[in-house]
Amino acid sequence: MGGRPVLAWPLTTLDAHEAIVSIVVVVRAGDEAAFRELLRELDLATPVHTVIGGASRSASEQAAFEMLSPTVEAGGLDLVVVHDGARPFVTLDLVDRVVQAADEHGAAVPGLGPERPAYRLDGSRTAVLLDPTRLRRVQTPQGFAAEPLLSAYRRAARKGFEGVDTSEVVQHHTGLAAVVVEGDPDNIKLTTRSDLTRAEEIASRFEPTG
Repeated sequence: MGGRPVLAWPLTTLDAHEAIVSIVVVVRAGDEAAFRELLRELDLATPVHTVIGGASRSASEQAAFEMLSPTVEAGGLDLVVVHDGARPFVTLDLVDRVVQAADEHGAAVPGLGPERPAYRLDGSRTAVLLDPTRLRRVQTPQGFAAEPLLSAYRRAARKGFEGVDTSEVVQHHTGLAAVVVEGDPDNIKLTTRSDLTRAEEIASRFEPTG
């Protein structure tokens, strides 16, 4: 995309952020050699560690958090920021908003208002319009105080709980609800073919500080 591997985009942005002291990348088994080659090409200043992912999002995140656990338990890590590698266009400004809010409140996620009306069905399957001011499309990066995050995922692993995202796992097991900061419309997740077309357009004008 834009002449670069998709994962190169968020890695170089996170590498440039002064609050990021290390990066843990979860990779699929069999992709380790390709990822090591990418790291050699990028030559990042921030230390990068690699773990093999699990069968689900939660299992993959758990693997990453366990790698960080000795540092967390020793008091050497205050916050953890979790980001989807399939969201190439994270900006330094967005990371700033998430880190600052997570540092103040313990958990923070970026979100945008709905693009179109959303309805729920009542008991008679009648459509009831939801208030768009109370709805958000949640993105990553999501930021969390390190100790509650690690505790939540250990509890989730014991119970076999699979959250839709990191913030749900943390809230379900610690009661720590994330505050929502303003997201970024260009911070798209590559999911469908049409996303790739839009991503090429964003890549042509992307500025990590924007």
